[in-house]
Amino acid sequence: MSDTDNSIVEIERADGIATLRFNRPERLNAMDRAMAEAFHEAVAEVVEDAATRVIILSGAGESFLAGGDLAAMEQAGDDAVAAVDTIIRPAHAAMKQLMAAPQPTIAQLHGAVAGAGMSVAMATDLAVAADNTRFNLAYANIGAVPDCSGSWSLPRLVGMRRAREIALLSETIDADEAKALGLVNRVVPLSQLDNRIRQLAQRLAAGPPVAQGHIKRLLRSSLDTDLPGQLDAEERAFKDCAATQDFRNAVTAFLRRQKPVFTGK
Repeated sequence: MSDTDNSIVEIERADGIATLRFNRPERLNAMDRAMAEAFHEAVAEVVEDAATRVIILSGAGESFLAGGDLAAMEQAGDDAVAAVDTIIRPAHAAMKQLMAAPQPTIAQLHGAVAGAGMSVAMATDLAVAADNTRFNLAYANIGAVPDCSGSWSLPRLVGMRRAREIALLSETIDADEAKALGLVNRVVPLSQLDNRIRQLAQRLAAGPPVAQGHIKRLLRSSLDTDLPGQLDAEERAFKDCAATQDFRNAVTAFLRRQKPVFTGK
């Protein structure tokens, strides 16, 4: 089932996979107030939908998301703080919900991935980049700091020393270097991007939802939790999984060398 609309952030659903598509191609999907608000609404809609098993973030046109709309900020003049506030508040509300979502999230990247676009991409669980993708954190170039969780995600992905280099120098990073740094999981030809993303999403959508949600939470909290606390969290999560029908069915299927079918029950 598909329900694509023509809004500034399109939503398309099919087989448990919800795709959110930034849709300002004439502005390289630069985020303004309207897009930030639409992003927040779209994230809330798909995360809260029980039918959503996987969430894909993508961009229409020639780029994923080329940061914030600087033209809108320039037009604000002395009211720049207020203008930034109208963008950053709904964008950050969207990021909080997206990063706490139990569903696996995938960034489908191509073209320009800059500023907030790079921050959003880094926050997803998996990221696949087309070979034409170019990354630039960019904030230092406009005298600003990362938003949309960029300062949280970057050192966790690449380490603190390299994070400082990327953030302070704002140099462009190509797709292959991004993969070597750990910013993305895979690099594929642009012509294959849609199919490879669909295959990955379908594989995740067929997985165990309860276990996937626990895996995400355990990994997210691991860097801020001591070992005894993490062991306790693993114990609780494993017992929660063991209480599901999915776990019992999967154990039986494994022992019988069959492929398990996960229903979320």
